[in-house]
Amino acid sequence: MVKLFEQDIKTTERKSSKGNQLKFERDGFWYKTDNLGYEGLSECVVSSLLHKSSFDEKEFTDYEPESIEYNGIRYRGCKSHDFTDGWKLITLERLFLQTYGKSLNRMIYSTEDHTERLRLIVDQTERITGIKDFGPYMNRLLTLDALFLNEDRHTHNMAVLMNDRKEFRLCPVFDNGGALLSDTSMDYPLGRNVYEQVEQVRPKTFGETFEEQLEISEKLYGSNISFAYSEKDVDRTIVKLPDYSAEEKERVKEIILQTRRKYGYLFLS
Repeated sequence: MVKLFEQDIKTTERKSSKGNQLKFERDGFWYKTDNLGYEGLSECVVSSLLHKSSFDEKEFTDYEPESIEYNGIRYRGCKSHDFTDGWKLITLERLFLQTYGKSLNRMIYSTEDHTERLRLIVDQTERITGIKDFGPYMNRLLTLDALFLNEDRHTHNMAVLMNDRKEFRLCPVFDNGGALLSDTSMDYPLGRNVYEQVEQVRPKTFGETFEEQLEISEKLYGSNISFAYSEKDVDRTIVKLPDYSAEEKERVKEIILQTRRKYGYLFLS
């Protein structure tokens, strides 16, 4: 367990649509507490399974479970290395606001067509930053969201990295705490039918369903990621997370296996 203090708190623009987690930074590590359920469990499981994918290990953020004590209260949560390596993380919301003086979130929702929303983000991000492969990057991101049911992907947690010379590069994938029905306090209480809840969960930005988002991104930019994790890999991952209940772990496993079957074409045979 790590004991953290007020001076370690970091307020960031990387907000959640469901309220902000406590976030801390100390000695090159970021820490996040669970806020509405088992966000730390989701972060750790998703990042662990990404090791069984075509992602390079530098292309995503690794999360580890961590018990966090703050102000005399113990929280479940997770930690990750600071991946910025001297670069500055710039959310797309901030990037567009600084460039155009307009909120990207407002620009998106004033565009009714979901395909045009994604095309707008990709084209304008590439124009501002000079990054040439932002479309395939967004396909990988939206593939992960479909596979792990991340309902909290929005303009404050899509980002690029910028250095002191205002050069840009792709940002490692981060912030999957909203995946796997982690919100057990409000929207997806434990004890209810998981298959019904899976049908209820919806993405935020580029479609009415995860299938629609994924289909749009594949039509525009192709399919740019594959996976190779098995049920045994899921079991090995979950057993490493002692702070979470058997009911939480079983639900997470059930969701992962269900979406694995649904998107079987993404998996290496």
